[in-house]
Amino acid sequence: MVEVTVAKLGIDSSTNSYVVILQEKDGTRLLPIWIGQPEAESIVVHMNNMKRERPLTHDLCKSLITGLGGSLRRVQITKVQKNTYYAELHVQRGEGLVQIDARPSDSIAIALRLSAPIFAQESLLTAVADDDEGSDSSVSSSGLPAPTDPDVLNAEQLKEHLERLRPEDFGKFHL
Repeated sequence: MVEVTVAKLGIDSSTNSYVVILQEKDGTRLLPIWIGQPEAESIVVHMNNMKRERPLTHDLCKSLITGLGGSLRRVQITKVQKNTYYAELHVQRGEGLVQIDARPSDSIAIALRLSAPIFAQESLLTAVADDDEGSDSSVSSSGLPAPTDPDVLNAEQLKEHLERLRPEDFGKFHL
């Protein structure tokens, strides 16, 4: 397992899906994970220290873990099968350690709230291609897409995009 951090949030223009880009701590390898709009919003809310009138689901999870006397020791993104990523929350309560199956997007949002480290299976990380001395203008010195990349949004831009969404942007729902 390799420790990773949340490097960027963006929108994949080919699918109009949100993507969280994890980067190995003190390294350049990346792990992009496509996530839903609620999880993207939850991550942005926390990263920007925004307060909501009512707690989001991930705030509730934080309260449940701590309220029951537990602590989140770590999150592990363990595998991908049939284009689905898997993760585990490692919660310690007293002497016991419980591994809880969870989606990576939820796990990341909860880990951020509890300041827990995030780890990814090494085989999931992708090396960033270097183009002769790093001359590729689409990649910044950190190995991440340059800020001018139209498909990558910084946290503030993503927050603004999410705030502009209207119910009709999500299509029709039938009960």
